[in-house]
Amino acid sequence: MSRHPALYGGFAVFAALTAAVTALPPHRLWGTIAAAGYGLSALALALAAAPRTRVRTRARAHVSAHTRACGPASSAVPASVTGRRGAGAVVVVAFLTAAVLPLLVLVARDSAQEEVAVVHRAAARLLVHGTPYAAPAALDGADHTAYNPYLPGMALFGLPHRLAGVDARFVFGAVFAVTFATALRTSVRRIPRVPRAPRVPHTPRTPCAPAGPRQGRPTAAGWTVRTLALCASPLVALPLAVGGDDLPVIGLCCLGLALAGRGDAGRAGLVLGLAGTLKATAWPALPVAAALLAVYGGRRAVARFGTGAAMPLVCGVGLPALADPGGLLANTVRYPLGLADAASPAAAPLPGRLLAGLGTGGHTAAVVLLALAAVAVAVSLVLRPPRDAPAAALRLALGLCAAMALMPASRFGYLVHPLVLALWAHWRKPDAPTTAPPALPAAAAGAGTGGGAGAGGAAPLDAARAHGRLGA
Repeated sequence: MSRHPALYGGFAVFAALTAAVTALPPHRLWGTIAAAGYGLSALALALAAAPRTRVRTRARAHVSAHTRACGPASSAVPASVTGRRGAGAVVVVAFLTAAVLPLLVLVARDSAQEEVAVVHRAAARLLVHGTPYAAPAALDGADHTAYNPYLPGMALFGLPHRLAGVDARFVFGAVFAVTFATALRTSVRRIPRVPRAPRVPHTPRTPCAPAGPRQGRPTAAGWTVRTLALCASPLVALPLAVGGDDLPVIGLCCLGLALAGRGDAGRAGLVLGLAGTLKATAWPALPVAAALLAVYGGRRAVARFGTGAAMPLVCGVGLPALADPGGLLANTVRYPLGLADAASPAAAPLPGRLLAGLGTGGHTAAVVLLALAAVAVAVSLVLRPPRDAPAAALRLALGLCAAMALMPASRFGYLVHPLVLALWAHWRKPDAPTTAPPALPAAAAGAGTGGGAGAGGAAPLDAARAHGRLGA
């Protein structure tokens, strides 16, 4: 993603089109600045492509000769030859010019989507009145700006603005970057303990066959560059500059699925529970992660997951609901479902919105279809549960796509949720081991107390490999 001039050229075209056709001032400003940044990045990569190609061709010829002499273990082209370091510098430039610079300019101009002002006002209400929601009586006859459709935890992102003047978008971006990078780094399922295999006689390593890279976890430079590349792309840079309230939810969902994929049920529940206190779009991640944990951990893992998720949900949603049930219901349930006096500005021409526009019957049909989609995803989790974190992320992305298409009030910007989840799942797959471990020598398999020891020592190992419990 970080070494293709055509990709950044496409980003530049998208940013320029956004600036040309949008009627929203924050989006227009972002498109104007980001188009120049993406164009500069594409030009830098294109100018560096020709000499790098010649160097890579000579390097591959040298590696081919080295491989014929020493075997395939040392056949990788060094990163300095392939230009990855230069591509990393271009990613940093794109991130600074397409994400950071527009954000700073928009914050200086106090220009943002309405979501940012909603979070700031929610924090102010929380400090003054003890609840982030306006009372139902105060909402009578008010427009959509008086509503707060987010769950109580989202108001915490507005506290830095209330206390120190720090825009909530900086907090949104920081939480997303940290959680997404951590999810890339940790989303490897832990290998359960298996009976120790018989010791294999030591074979001296040849000097020209160095050990390959560690499988299953990307390097620090790898997940850092990937995180920066994602933040530099329009998928994250645009919402970060103009709003960004969805970003911490996405990052926490990725991290929760990563921990569930490793078998850390308690921490996975805690992280996804925190995400569930911010927006209801994080709630579908809870059953998906539970289904993933049930595959390898059984009921005990699911119970630990539920306990971990219950603590933040009770404190962040349950207690505020007891303190202000009317405000929570009016703002977070009735308003998003189109049952309040004010209509939501989220009016993308998606099926749910089109059905809701037909009247009461169409609105009911949209809600019923939304419920049926949720039931269908739940049934798929029971009949065909995901077996690793990338599969769980793709299942969650599919469910969110269906939900966002059928919601009575939705917008195209919500697609950032499934798109980031799908990209995270794609980036995790190449890190999984792809080759089978070498077979044990017959002499080692038969070592021990007679011939029966080989069967007793190797069979459990083979069974573990057959069930996917051991990687390469």
